[in-house]
Amino acid sequence: MQRKNLRKKMHVKLGDEVKIISGSDKGKTGTIIKVLKNQGKIIVQDINMKTKHKRPEQEGDTGQIIKIEAPIDSSNVMLYDSKINVASRYNKVVNANGEKKRVLIKLKQN
Repeated sequence: MQRKNLRKKMHVKLGDEVKIISGSDKGKTGTIIKVLKNQGKIIVQDINMKTKHKRPEQEGDTGQIIKIEAPIDSSNVMLYDSKINVASRYNKVVNANGEKKRVLIKLKQN
């Protein structure tokens, strides 16, 4: 029995800065602009660009070639800190105020 609407747990959120760790764009960094939770995929700004050929809609119009970002799997990215140029997993830390915060593991060790 298969479940169709099983959501994949996401370790990244909208607006996070990430580094691509596998695929043709390996090593590039970008910001998440959309999260597709049902598919377990994300769209990163200016990463995994695909070309789309658009037909003219009316007579006299010209067609277009559009470059758009295609979704990539969330497991192919890692959280990134641009200040120190470090990509790492994270731990959740609770402050004295009771606020939960995500802290990169490699930053914690230093």
